[in-house]
Amino acid sequence: MSGGTEKKAYEGRLITVTFEARRCLHAAECVNGLPQVFDTAGRPWIRPDGAEAGRLAEVVRRCPSGALQYELVHNGS
Repeated sequence: MSGGTEKKAYEGRLITVTFEARRCLHAAECVNGLPQVFDTAGRPWIRPDGAEAGRLAEVVRRCPSGALQYELVHNGS
């Protein structure tokens, strides 16, 4: 079943960002907060390794709709 309801994951070395298009309100908090990570003209449009993981998590938390979420990657070393 299609319709854009699924989350897409963008994996970085230290953080994974997920995006759920149907929830997006296009408030542009992400693009304005970290344009080097969130580039709607680029493919992929989210590049998690473009900024420090803590800073990226801070910007993702600003997403008013919850369309963006994150999970920190835990290395098992």
